[in-house]
Amino acid sequence: MLRYLLRRLLLFVPVWLGVATAVFLLVRLSGDPAVAILGDKAPRAVVEEFRRREGLDRPLPAQYASFLADTVRGDLGRSYRTSRPVAQDLREYFPATLELTLVAMVLAVACGVGLGTVAAVKRNGPADAASMVAALVGVSVPVFWLALLAMKGLGEGAGWLPVGGRLSAGTEIHPLTGIYTLDSLLRGDLDALADAVGHLVLPACVLATVPAAIVTRMTRSSLIETLGKDFVRTARAKGLRERTVVARHALRNALVPIVTVVGVHFGLLLGGAVLTETVFGWPGLGKYTVDSVLRRDFHAVQGALLLMATTFVCVNLAVDVLYGFLDPRIREGYEEGR
Repeated sequence: MLRYLLRRLLLFVPVWLGVATAVFLLVRLSGDPAVAILGDKAPRAVVEEFRRREGLDRPLPAQYASFLADTVRGDLGRSYRTSRPVAQDLREYFPATLELTLVAMVLAVACGVGLGTVAAVKRNGPADAASMVAALVGVSVPVFWLALLAMKGLGEGAGWLPVGGRLSAGTEIHPLTGIYTLDSLLRGDLDALADAVGHLVLPACVLATVPAAIVTRMTRSSLIETLGKDFVRTARAKGLRERTVVARHALRNALVPIVTVVGVHFGLLLGGAVLTETVFGWPGLGKYTVDSVLRRDFHAVQGALLLMATTFVCVNLAVDVLYGFLDPRIREGYEEGR
């Protein structure tokens, strides 16, 4: 297992370099950052001075080498919009996205695996049909429309839940990790915890709809296939209860494709749930990136894109490692070079 883990970790380096190169080139190919920030009507002398100060007048390979060196040191430049180091901005905004994504994915996995399991066990019955209809609706409904509907129906209309931000105006949390629910728990502030959870409910439920629908369909199809395998028939022949057969034998062996779906969506959402964060005014990475693009803040855009891509690569690495724990055949085949 250690050899498998080390080889996967070594593959992370070239993948990350490819990601960093792609981010660097995308920002440069999108146009001259000096003109984008200063505007088309800025005096030429001002533009040239800006390009010289930012090192944009140097050859592209030299800019790339400086970019890599600065990134490895954790220096992502300074945001023109916030007048702060981009790394500091990302440390502030990323925990909000992490908190929202974690809650959303827990909801998505719980609902998706539950509904998918029921649909597979009760195949072609009313429960199966209802689960598939729910999954189809979850995939088909636009996220921004669902967010607005939730805000009107459960927030502004009913007044049950808050509809914007992470905390109410009168609530204060002195951050330790930046994840407000965890910080309030660590400090023993139950009022702040209730407020933070209340602000999480609507955006997390909206964000969970698409991954929950996809996990439901994937769980159903994977579990139906697994339930037809010989080892499942053997477990039933031994007289094991159906619940035990499904939970301990079939579901575990059906988890590999489910983990793939969960990992992909978790990485994507960590990269910034742009629509959900924008509609709910959630101060996360997605909203920060959108605001930076609109203000043409190329250092902030570059840093945010790099963080999104790096996060996605790390999540996929974790999923690959998890494969080895779930199915030893994958680990053994990789170690043998098959």
